[in-house]
Amino acid sequence: MPQMSRQDPLIEHHTVDYVPLAERHGKARDLFTLWFSTNIAPLPVVTGAMVTQVFHLNLLWGLLAIALGHLLGGVVIALASAQGPRMGIPQMVQSRGQFGRYGALLIVFFAALIYIGFFISNIVLAGKSIVGIVPSVPVPASILIGALSATAIGVIGYRFIHTLNRIGTWVMGSALLAGFVYIFAHDLPADFLTRGGFNAAGWLATVSLGIIWQISFSPYTSDYSRYLPADIGITRPFIATYLGATLGTILSFAFGLVAALATPEGTEAMVAVKQATGALGPILMVLFLLNIISHNALNLYGAVLSIITSIQTFASHWTPGIKVRVVLSGIILAGCCVVALGASADFIAQFIGLILALLLVLVPWASINLIDFYVIKRGVYDIASIFQADGGVYGRFNLHAIVAYFIGILVQLPFANTSLYVGPWANLVDGADLSWLVGLAVTCPLYYCLATRKHTQKVRAVKLGYSD
Repeated sequence: MPQMSRQDPLIEHHTVDYVPLAERHGKARDLFTLWFSTNIAPLPVVTGAMVTQVFHLNLLWGLLAIALGHLLGGVVIALASAQGPRMGIPQMVQSRGQFGRYGALLIVFFAALIYIGFFISNIVLAGKSIVGIVPSVPVPASILIGALSATAIGVIGYRFIHTLNRIGTWVMGSALLAGFVYIFAHDLPADFLTRGGFNAAGWLATVSLGIIWQISFSPYTSDYSRYLPADIGITRPFIATYLGATLGTILSFAFGLVAALATPEGTEAMVAVKQATGALGPILMVLFLLNIISHNALNLYGAVLSIITSIQTFASHWTPGIKVRVVLSGIILAGCCVVALGASADFIAQFIGLILALLLVLVPWASINLIDFYVIKRGVYDIASIFQADGGVYGRFNLHAIVAYFIGILVQLPFANTSLYVGPWANLVDGADLSWLVGLAVTCPLYYCLATRKHTQKVRAVKLGYSD
């Protein structure tokens, strides 16, 4: 394992640049604690409650759909995470090796939108949580407290985020298990097992939600593994990320489902959690609040790196440091707080609808990213080219990737069933959204066919001495 040439600072000084081998540190198990703790949070709990409240599934079918969706989607996030130690750069910067220097801006925009959306949703939840714990605190002040705390963690950066989540794994994991024990140790409603039932649309919607939940993290997953030693390999980061991400989200979704079924029908999700867990309720609310803040730091961190990546695309010789992270964090904080303070009562439900709609743009990107890294280039990229003004061997635009990406989006549209758009074939399975499946089935082979010829040409150019 490479030795560190100096003590790692608490405040991260890297942004979108390459992490030198001498500065690599940590172990694969850090990825388990990061992704497990991150997903023991109110937003996945609230979403889990929707399985019965919105999709009308009962306990058995709901749990099966939750588990299947996250186990399938977890493969994507784990494969993305395992790229970090090999590349040593953020995920969005790496996309230049697939889409070209300027072509990568396509996915950077959508990634930034996702991060900011999650950040706003979580500061709204943080504000509600603070009010629930201390009713005398005004909602605007609660939102600002939650937002400022997350921003402080995001500014400090990588090392502090990992440390908090190592602690959070034990604390939040234990608290959630205690909540399950409390609920099942007390009387349950007569319809606990029979409320809801099976319907294909609801079941497939829950599976799709689990898949997109995991895929939604993939544009920034390797941001949190890029400091690991380069010789750590692929398998260990993959397993650690997969187990952490899937176990954490399955537990949280299941907890939301169980809490919703353990309280009268129609009870708001977090109110249901507090009622169903009795004396543990206030403790869980405090822990959830702390975890919202910790988790939300990842969203801010990802948003900042995406914006820096966008700016640095047009300024190849610029290497931004901590001052830029602080300034951008402050700008994002201010804008998101304005939106959060004006958010409607059903903002969270609307946001979940947006996340499902974003499946249309994330699936083609994830398909291209994984096929390119694992099948075509087999993890071998020219890092110097990724930072060159003209894109080096990857060019300014990789038309093969861009064409495959847009076709991957277009073929999904007829099958899409989202809050933003409903396609003409959206009701093939009683309203279930199958667009993600079509996107995968088309984008993966299409990009492979296009890129194989492109990659052969690049390899020939390298052998002839046109690239470093």
